[in-house]
Amino acid sequence: MTKAHKRKGDAYERELAAYINDATGLNCSRAPLSGGGKVGMHGTADLIGTPALFVEAKRVERLNFHDALKQAETNIQKTNSMCMPVVVNRRSRMKTGESLCLLRLDDLLKLYRCYLVLNGYTKDDH
Repeated sequence: MTKAHKRKGDAYERELAAYINDATGLNCSRAPLSGGGKVGMHGTADLIGTPALFVEAKRVERLNFHDALKQAETNIQKTNSMCMPVVVNRRSRMKTGESLCLLRLDDLLKLYRCYLVLNGYTKDDH
């Protein structure tokens, strides 16, 4: 990875954290040394302060989503976290809000079920 690519990825992590904060009222931020996880911080999420989510941010034109999700899931196991893995990808010239998110269907359905209950579409049977 070149220094330019590293800077672009680091900038995207900060941009994504700010975007999430604006949309949710959270106070998340880029994890220290998240790009590569060195100095005892092996396998951390790219963002900290996102309760229940393990965010793997990728700023690349061509992304292997399967490998990126596997990376997040492997890192979750290393940290003994109970978070839900999500990969967020943005290409050049895309707005942050147009970023793509990937998560497993079972995880999406957990979130969707909460939405349905909260908005009165169904009862919480689980």
